[in-house]
Amino acid sequence: MTDDASTGRYHLATLFPALGGLRLPLSRDQAMLLMAATNEIFLGVDIFFAHQISGSIVGAEWIPILFGPIAGILLLGAGALAPRHRDVATLFANAVFVASIVVGLMGAYFHLHYALLPSAPAGERVTVDLLVWAPPLLGPLTFCLVGLIGLSAAWLEDPPDSGVLVLLRGRRLKLPYSKTRAYLFMVGMGSLATVMSSVLDHARTGFHDPRLWLPTAVGVFATVVSVGLGALDRPTRRDLWAYVAAMLLMIAVGLGGAYLHIRVDLGAGGTVVLERFIRGAPFMAPLLFADIGGLGVLALMSPREPQPARTHEGHEEQRKG
Repeated sequence: MTDDASTGRYHLATLFPALGGLRLPLSRDQAMLLMAATNEIFLGVDIFFAHQISGSIVGAEWIPILFGPIAGILLLGAGALAPRHRDVATLFANAVFVASIVVGLMGAYFHLHYALLPSAPAGERVTVDLLVWAPPLLGPLTFCLVGLIGLSAAWLEDPPDSGVLVLLRGRRLKLPYSKTRAYLFMVGMGSLATVMSSVLDHARTGFHDPRLWLPTAVGVFATVVSVGLGALDRPTRRDLWAYVAAMLLMIAVGLGGAYLHIRVDLGAGGTVVLERFIRGAPFMAPLLFADIGGLGVLALMSPREPQPARTHEGHEEQRKG
């Protein structure tokens, strides 16, 4: 079975046929946009704690902290506006997502700048130790991933899973692959960035705990499976089950990692010491695994947009016509 929008089949319905006739309150793109808005808010909160490590937040360090919640609120507002003014809401959301990509690239540049020693002797300007102990190089790129997912979700694809996006004034843009496959590739990119950040973070401990290898293995597995599924024209049920297993493992690793990080950060007797949460194991970082896993599951939803229910008068007019 394949993901065939013309027959109403899609990946989740292929695995669970009972879902084929189920009407959900949100379409796949709407769910993706809601996830993007939520991610923007939590990214701002996460970066606030991360930037507290230096003792004070100065200058440009405030940009992602303030941008995240503001972007999330603006996107939620655009979502509320979309039912009546879709074109305006789409343009507004696209501006926010482009800004998110810019913030992510700027953050990656600043983090890389801190990891380099341009005045050091040749061969010592970039070392593994510098990359491990520098600010997380790939962390800011999460803003870029959210921006790419949001840009993909904001434009209508018609027909579903055709790779044809409907732009303003009816203009159409033909992409080399469908939205479903694009989402799968982006999930693979997110998995790769997540596992690389995890490896650099856990390298500070020397991987003394064998459990630290679990997120590495799961992240690599999720990356390969996501990209592989996106590359297939006609995935089988076995391919889809492998992908679902990878996403569920990502969610489990994320939730389990957050629990373990919080346990490490808690003081004696389970007391909460804010300083330990700031300078200890980053308690929100593992949740990125769960976040990518959740996005991966959403990518399997139906590519169809929900059709407004017809009124009785509408049925009568159609019958008379």
